[in-house]
Amino acid sequence: MDRYRVAPGTQVDLSQWSTDDTPEAESKDEGKERFSVMNNRLEALQEVLYAQGKHKILIVLQAMDTGGKDGAIRHVFDGVNPQGVKVASFKVPTPLERAHDYLWRVHARTPAQGEIVIFNRSHYEDVLVVRVHNLVPEDVWSRRYEQINAFEKLLADEGTTILKFYLHISKEEQKERLQARLDDPSKHWKFSPGDLAERKFWPDYMAAYEAVLSRTSTDWAPWYIVPADRKWYRNLVISEVLVQTLAGLDLRFPEATESLDGVVIE
Repeated sequence: MDRYRVAPGTQVDLSQWSTDDTPEAESKDEGKERFSVMNNRLEALQEVLYAQGKHKILIVLQAMDTGGKDGAIRHVFDGVNPQGVKVASFKVPTPLERAHDYLWRVHARTPAQGEIVIFNRSHYEDVLVVRVHNLVPEDVWSRRYEQINAFEKLLADEGTTILKFYLHISKEEQKERLQARLDDPSKHWKFSPGDLAERKFWPDYMAAYEAVLSRTSTDWAPWYIVPADRKWYRNLVISEVLVQTLAGLDLRFPEATESLDGVVIE
């Protein structure tokens, strides 16, 4: 899956990154079969991670509207121990949050030892929507790339493994998904007219994402650009990267705190 990883210092042009290729699977059925294997491995690895209570995993998911963040969370983490996995979503800042620096609310939601925390949107909104809609001056948001790199370096130095996924969908695929929400009454709750307003800023968001991916993919907190037009392949890529990462850690069940020799359960 290294083909999807953005090397530090790379100048990203999203028009050169496919939204629908599936080179790791010859068919949807094969991809789903591989995903099932990955899901079982992830379940086993996360159990050890939680029991050991040593490592911390932060997963950042970013995407355009309908990009599939919720679906990825629902499918990739199906079956894991819910005690050790948390999802943090970041909405419009509250008055209390606005009274602090923009990373204040984010730091409080980062993982503790033994936890996986998934950011459904994240601190990157402060160099995405803030930039696109001119919510703060350019000299303010332009400083944030290095501030974010430093923040993530702090987390990494303190033992957090960071994986960041940009779910890359095409404008055409977004149109189909928005239309599906309109056509199906059971999905009307997922549709917001605001999604159409944001869609008009597509070129601006692509430029903002290119800057994020180019300037904040680091050795300690890499970005992966995930082809996301095909939902099953999106899930496969995320799960394989996560399993490979966890398998590379020193995961092992902890020893008993005292000898269990001679213990009899009557």
